[in-house]
Parts: sequence; C-alpha cells; structure tokens
Amino acid sequence: MKITEHIKNANGKTLFSFEILPPIKGQSIQSIFNAIDPLMEFNPPFIDVTYLREDYIYKQHPNGLLEKVAYRKRPSTVATCAAIINKYKVDAVPHLICGGFTKEETENALIDLQFLGIDNVLVLRGDARKSDSSFIPTPGGHAYASDLLQHVVNMNNGRYLHEDMENSERTDFCIGVAGYPEKHFESPNLDTDFKYLKMKVDLGADFIVTQMFFDNSKYKAFVDRCRANGIHIPIIPGLKPLTGSKQLVSLPKTFHLDIPLELSEAVLACKSEQEVREVGIEWMIHQCKELIAMGAPVLHFYTMGNPNPTKRIIQAVF
Repeated sequence: MKITEHIKNANGKTLFSFEILPPIKGQSIQSIFNAIDPLMEFNPPFIDVTYLREDYIYKQHPNGLLEKVAYRKRPSTVATCAAIINKYKVDAVPHLICGGFTKEETENALIDLQFLGIDNVLVLRGDARKSDSSFIPTPGGHAYASDLLQHVVNMNNGRYLHEDMENSERTDFCIGVAGYPEKHFESPNLDTDFKYLKMKVDLGADFIVTQMFFDNSKYKAFVDRCRANGIHIPIIPGLKPLTGSKQLVSLPKTFHLDIPLELSEAVLACKSEQEVREVGIEWMIHQCKELIAMGAPVLHFYTMGNPNPTKRIIQAVF
C-alpha cells in the first residue's frame, strides 16, 4: 500500500514508522530482525530501509603500489526490504540514492522493486563518500535528487531509458523526497532550499520526510510555508531522541541542525550518560505529543539500529 493511502486510511490519526540500516556486510538478517522486533507491537504501517553508497579502500600490493578499490559495507537495500516484507507483512520503503549507481543500475533496481510489489520509494541525492570533500556524481548516474525523481516519474509514465513508451509497462511508485526545516547544509539560504523542494513536488513527489529536528517551531514554520506555497502533500517529521552527551556536538556537525538551548543545558547538567538518555527521551516524548496535536501525519523515527529509546517514546505517546 502507498504511504499516501496509509495516511488517508488513518482518518487524521497520527501513525508511527521507523527507519533502519541494512545489516553490516558479514552479518545475518537476524541483526535487523532484532532491531525491528521490539517495535512491531505498535503496528507500524511501513518501515524505511536506508542505503549507504559505496566507499573506497586502498589495497597495498607486494610491490608497494596502492590500488583504490570500491566496496559496499552493507548489502542490498532491495534484499533487506524483501526480507522485511516476507517476515512482517508490512510495507518496506527503500531509499534510492544517486551516488554509486548509473542510470541503468537505478532503473534495474526499480524494476526489481516493482517485481517485489514494493509501492513506495524515497529518493535522495545521498552523501559524499568519506574520501571526498563534496558529492561527486557517479559517471553515467544522476547528479541530483530531482533527476532521480524524474527517472521514477518517467517509469511511472511508462518511459524507460531504452524502451518505447508504447511497449513499456508503467510502474506505480509513491515517491517521497527529503525536506529540511533548517535547510540543507549546501543551500545558501532557506529560500533557495525551498525553491528546490517546490521543484521536486511539482515534478511529482507524493510525500516529504524531514531531516531530524529538536525544535517543533521549525517544523511548524516549514509546514506553514509549504502550505502557503501550494505544497499540500503529507509532510512527515523525522525524529531521533538524543541519547548521549557527545551528540550535542556530533548531531549538529553531521546533520547540520540546531539543538535548543533548553535541551543542551539540561544535558550539560546531567551527572551521567543514563541521565542524558532520560533527558533526551523525555524531550522527545514532549515533542511527539506536540506534533500529534499539530496534526503530523506520521511520527518517523531514525532508530540507528537501537529500538529501545523509540519503544519507550512510543509507549508514552500512543
């Protein structure tokens, strides 16, 4: 079922969903099931599966020369989605990224997803490799999320890369895109960032999932601006509880977001990491209750493989 249909069928009730990473290469799918099982009692209608692009390692040969070798740390998102659907009978939402894929590889992945009966995709540009200072498109691949979005829209209209539209079956993906209440870190300002979001919606995006945030007023301002500018698709808030004191630095650095002064001071006043976790969970419980009151269609949690904080929050909220 499409995410937009799940939201419509909820009749105004806020839903709960979460996001996982595929298992690290060499680990079994059971590691993923262990991260999902504690949350299934809350009946999430869908589970997102992220995709991390390939990176490089340098292999030294006996002659001393270094060979740059591409590798993938995590197995296929498509396979992980198939395993989730088979075990839990819920919708899996794979992330599609530009980096690491040619257009042909992207199209083949979308065909595989269609064969699996997957109805939803979240299209993203993706991050730069750790070895690169900025995002570098894969030769023959898409450079921007909008290009990847257009590719999926084309397939929904029966237009494939090398096939005649009249002889090609139309896909029917519900397409999600990312939104940034505090702007994407590469955008010079909020206005420019919003312009590109509006472009993606006009191209055919069906729903928006936001970057994590800790200040609900920024989500509300983001939603209000979208509605005032003709964007009426669902806007799903992305959430992650703060669970460690080091995240006061790592989260703003990695995700380019602000942590409210009240929260940061409460964390700095803690005498142990256990106290920090409690502060973070209580803050998120309050956030979630406010977001439900605002009419958020779904509360979407970035679990990062640790379901326990999310479980406590959902128990307190739903």
